[in-house]
Amino acid sequence: MKLFQQTLQLRARARGFHLITEEVERAIPQISQLKAGLCQVFIQHTSASLTINENADPTVRKDFETWFNKAVPENDPDYVHNDEGPDDMPAHLKAALLGNSVLIPIHNGELALGIWQGIYLCEHRNFGGSRRLMITAWGE
Repeated sequence: MKLFQQTLQLRARARGFHLITEEVERAIPQISQLKAGLCQVFIQHTSASLTINENADPTVRKDFETWFNKAVPENDPDYVHNDEGPDDMPAHLKAALLGNSVLIPIHNGELALGIWQGIYLCEHRNFGGSRRLMITAWGE
């Protein structure tokens, strides 16, 4: 069994859903050594998240943002935690709904994503800043 681990510092992005698949693949080229295995991508933040979804049509990412903003609105008077602004608590809730990691099979040295699948950085803050990922790949 081989194990590889790498951190990836992502540049700051606007609020929304952003494809980061190629950045993840570039950060851990060692997966090419694995015939079969798994790759976990973990975000080390609580106001951004990761998910896998449509990688071709950008309107899907726009619709994700629209839906999450309707489902978890800003300025809800019931929120107590609002020290960092009106997008703070909604960002934590959105991140909790989507999760902080994705797990992807590795097949013949490549991430075994479906033809229309990509890894999204889900930036839930207006000014979230750069984001750090921990990428771990293992297998044979």
